[in-house]
Amino acid sequence: MKPVKGGGAAADAGVAFLNGILGGLTGLAGILTTIWCGIRGWPKDEQRAVFQPIGVAIFAMSGLWLGIGRAIPSDTLWFFIIGLPVLLAGTWLGLKLYGHLDEAGFRKVVLVLLLVSGIALVVPAIAQLFG
Repeated sequence: MKPVKGGGAAADAGVAFLNGILGGLTGLAGILTTIWCGIRGWPKDEQRAVFQPIGVAIFAMSGLWLGIGRAIPSDTLWFFIIGLPVLLAGTWLGLKLYGHLDEAGFRKVVLVLLLVSGIALVVPAIAQLFG
């Protein structure tokens, strides 16, 4: 597939806007931006430099707004505290593995993670329909 070269800043802004909506609705920050970076054909370092801070910003803003709105019960906050060391360990491992991936390996990992994210959205909805 040939990379998308057109669209410029207007297309980037449109994808960013839709990504923000999807991230706020689903909690899966950065999915559209990640896909868009891949479609643009950018190298892995450039893709990561774009979608990683976007994901962090969406998660931080969502957490802040949910916290300000008192939408996070204290028992859920404990899950975050308990899960934080695992999150940090996963981040550390990802940073270590990133340097060993070539461009094709990076694309494959990104696509697999997007597939898993999509399945995580669809399976509960299907289970609710038939359960």
